[in-house]
Amino acid sequence: MDLGLDADELAACVSCGLCLSHCPTFRVTGEEAFSPRGRIDAMRSVHLGGAAPDDEFRELIDTCVQCRGCEPACPSGVRFGHLMETTRTALQAQGGGPGRIERAGYRVLRHQRLLGAGSRLLAGAQRVGLVPRRIGLPKIPIRQPAAVSATAQPGREEAWLFTGCVMDAWMRETHLSTARVLDALGVRYGVSGGQAGCCGALHLHAGLHDQATEMAQQVIDTIGPHGEVVVNSAGCGAMMKEYGDLIDGAGPFSQRVVDINEFIAARLGQLPEPKRTIGPVIVQDPCHLRHVQRSHAAVRAVVGHIADIVELADDGLCCGAGGAYASQQPEMAGAIRERKVEVIAAAAERSGATMVVSSNPGCLGHLEGSLSTLGLSIRHPIDLLADAVL
Repeated sequence: MDLGLDADELAACVSCGLCLSHCPTFRVTGEEAFSPRGRIDAMRSVHLGGAAPDDEFRELIDTCVQCRGCEPACPSGVRFGHLMETTRTALQAQGGGPGRIERAGYRVLRHQRLLGAGSRLLAGAQRVGLVPRRIGLPKIPIRQPAAVSATAQPGREEAWLFTGCVMDAWMRETHLSTARVLDALGVRYGVSGGQAGCCGALHLHAGLHDQATEMAQQVIDTIGPHGEVVVNSAGCGAMMKEYGDLIDGAGPFSQRVVDINEFIAARLGQLPEPKRTIGPVIVQDPCHLRHVQRSHAAVRAVVGHIADIVELADDGLCCGAGGAYASQQPEMAGAIRERKVEVIAAAAERSGATMVVSSNPGCLGHLEGSLSTLGLSIRHPIDLLADAVL
């Protein structure tokens, strides 16, 4: 079967094995097939060797978290994320990929009002215990505060606050914290809002390439050609920084995308001194911030402005959230989470920290319940910063 893969990209993997310790599914299973080089070998067998894309092959592809932790570790520069997205697109075109219910969920992400109504129903279901905790959803608010409003005149934006889909429906408080910090820095910003909608990351990861491309173009068209694009969701920021790989001519837009921590770290001297000191804070790096954006140092600069940093001992290993992964592969995601929670618990014990920060909604929701049973809280670093400084 033609998976649409580049033979040179497949050949770039020399099976050295340096990726193995960075792969969460290999760490959980101990099986070579569930490692990056094992999956690449399976891709070669199907794409070049004529093997059938059978259920076993689809399982290997479906169970990849797409954390891309293997990429920084790879001496050959294998673009594993690109190989995975291309393979999933090919499988989706052949009738594989997301099922009917999952596709419906992806469609909802494109419609802000429908997402808002669905989120309120989901929040109610959570309150009466109808949503299994194992799928890793955060506690969704039944009522949201008013949306963030732009402070710049149209066409005169110094920056744009990208609000996205799930972040705005479930974590609008973080957008408000972001806006407070931008206000304190004197930045005049526009707000992407419902017209820009979703960035398309989950769709691309699921193999829905055409939908992801349409959504990316909608974001670009809505925001326009001026101002830095500030993103407070690590997964969205990673996707938008790679729009240039998805759409011809989108490179200049991608170069304007900046993670909120990067934006603030470059301007820390312009913020007021903290009103209060915070004890030690554990930093959990979202994969798409650490491995794709390579912006994790900026988080430490921001959190270090208000607290003492506590590092984890697992070199940024994935927590198992993976966007929609935790709901689609709950058993594997749960096993990966257990390892992450053990590492966080050890860091808390040695440091006395009771607070964890993470810059991605998926990680926050996936870890929240497990950490709360240990007496630990988890927040977005910008919420913590805004509370301490403003």
